[in-house]
Amino acid sequence: MIIQLEPKISEQAKAKLLEKINETGFKTTEVRTQFRHCLVGTGSKEFDIRTLGNLPGVADIHRVSDPFKLVSRKWRVEDTLIDLGDGVTLCRGDLAMMAGPCSIESEEQVFSTINHLKANGLRIMRGGVFKPRSSPYSFRGMGLDGLKMWSALAREHGIKIISEVMHTEQIEAMYPYVDIFQVGARNAQNFNLLDALGGVDKPVMLKRGMSGTIEELLQAAEYVFSNGNEKIILCERGIRTYETASRNTFDINAIPILKDKSHLPVVADPSHGIGIRSYVAAVALAAVMAGADGVIVEVHESPEKAASDGAQTLDFEEAGRLYGRMRAAVALRDA
Repeated sequence: MIIQLEPKISEQAKAKLLEKINETGFKTTEVRTQFRHCLVGTGSKEFDIRTLGNLPGVADIHRVSDPFKLVSRKWRVEDTLIDLGDGVTLCRGDLAMMAGPCSIESEEQVFSTINHLKANGLRIMRGGVFKPRSSPYSFRGMGLDGLKMWSALAREHGIKIISEVMHTEQIEAMYPYVDIFQVGARNAQNFNLLDALGGVDKPVMLKRGMSGTIEELLQAAEYVFSNGNEKIILCERGIRTYETASRNTFDINAIPILKDKSHLPVVADPSHGIGIRSYVAAVALAAVMAGADGVIVEVHESPEKAASDGAQTLDFEEAGRLYGRMRAAVALRDA
């Protein structure tokens, strides 16, 4: 159950409402976000919700049976729109294309990537400066100094940036320099990090865990939302299965399911989803046709020289062709 409160509800009215809720046997959690003030109720007893909806101070009330409540479409039918400013948005019915290297490596690399994005009409650049790597001996990013350099160049050219945050201590330092915080698959259930990002007034993109279920991804989003941040993006990036022919198994089913269950935008990551450069375009196009609101791909001027994930990274020419094909797919999908 979700009870949306009037902005200026009195303490007396709220106390009366809580008293009535307690009588139903429901437990409540108070949630304040950038846009609303709610009481989230959990319980199983059946009762007429109109007895609460008619009380003073109640703006709206919804019965939500899903364990993830605030991110559920059963409560909020209209889709969430993520506004990054300067005319850059993520929303249903459009296709936000995000591209960039796995790792930020140098000023020259950032500049060449920005030029590539601008030439192809893209406004969001991905890149990692803090890299969670399987081997401790692999390149682990340029850190905060690299992020500052990247951010300065991106701002100069009107490019928004998305980068991965790995733990709570990095949030404050990264905040001035990123437009979207990314939570990677390895941190999909880092609840301390999710809680902390709930207190941030910037969008958060949540990647599905390596062996995570769709419900677990939605519950991760619920952690962020319930701590105050409604600006959430869901990302399908493939899951680990018994199949060894590709890096991961991209779950195309997840895209329409997530869009049906939640009002949050859904982005596809075909680069990690399959992990093989020659197949990335096919998976990206399939994701677009399945209804993805955005696609994030890894690109590099010379993938064979990339510091990380070169095997799944498109070169600029390949990426340019894919952008055009994805735009054509959107037109076909929405015809």
